[in-house]
Amino acid sequence: MPISASDSITLAVEHTRQQLFQRFRIGQWTKLAFVGLLAGELGSNGCNRSFFNLPQHPGSTPHPGIPGSLGIDPALLAALGALLAALLIAAFAFGIIMMYVSSVMRFVLFDSIVTRECHIRWSWSRRLGAGWRFFVWKLLYVLLSLAGFAVVVGIPVAVAFKQGWFTAPNDHVVALVSGGIILFVVFAAFAVVTAVIFVLTKDFVVPQMALENIDAMEGWRRLWAMMTVEKGAYAAYIGLKIVLAIVVSLVVGIATLVLGLIFVIPSVGIGVLAFLTGKTAGLTWNAQTITLAIVVGCILVGVFLYLVSLISVPAIVFFPAYAMYFFAGRYPQLHAVLYRSSPAAPVPVSAAPYTA
Repeated sequence: MPISASDSITLAVEHTRQQLFQRFRIGQWTKLAFVGLLAGELGSNGCNRSFFNLPQHPGSTPHPGIPGSLGIDPALLAALGALLAALLIAAFAFGIIMMYVSSVMRFVLFDSIVTRECHIRWSWSRRLGAGWRFFVWKLLYVLLSLAGFAVVVGIPVAVAFKQGWFTAPNDHVVALVSGGIILFVVFAAFAVVTAVIFVLTKDFVVPQMALENIDAMEGWRRLWAMMTVEKGAYAAYIGLKIVLAIVVSLVVGIATLVLGLIFVIPSVGIGVLAFLTGKTAGLTWNAQTITLAIVVGCILVGVFLYLVSLISVPAIVFFPAYAMYFFAGRYPQLHAVLYRSSPAAPVPVSAAPYTA
């Protein structure tokens, strides 16, 4: 029988307690942190851009034939351009590879929650087909999302440009302000819709792909039929998940801050003590000591990041479990494997055909 989104929280908390704390195993925590990171349950993406202003001094003369080149050799500019292009191609290829890895790891995480055991190699070898289908869906999702954002932003900007709002902004202040507000609202609504689509896919379509070897579009067709029957239940699920995500982010952030203070203060103290001791012993900064300092610093940063990833493991288990317990009452195949009497038994790659 279907359960509510609020009741699913209790079941997910109990599931997390049993899987992680009933028998604490650091190896399982480490594996789950690794899988959660690659599956997208842990970590965030961001980019920082820096703009460098290279002023031309009054007495300098640009390189002849390339105005404004600041006297840089054209061969060097060509080499830098080729290097930049190579880096962009490599970054793009790496992003595609990681998207595929993330797609397969989503199913590895699914198996880890259902079986209450994380077996990366076992799940990876059995989920390559489902991971590929999910990867193809994500590529289409990204392309369509980018196209949608381009339309949402591009059309209003083109209209404003054609009307001359940018060439004479002082004469169109009201139109620019009101248009900007409307554009922001439309942009935010589109961003929310695309985010909800992705969340519903990984929460409710991935289990169908894992248990029945279907593609994402078929999974969405079935999910849409379920959602039209229980609009309120799925809306409550999304709303509660947003609230839970905010609360968990605050808790993890506070725990990370406390861990940072506990970890950094002694590390800085030990570093200062080592520096003073080395100085007393007559050591100076050279290639060896600088290399040693860099190695030790990298080790400390690695240990800190590892501990931070362990802090996030309960969230990595809780959120997929929350989705599964909510969906299990509405999807018999998931209910059968989630409530099986032997939790550690392998999850089948396919199950009985879906029945509406």
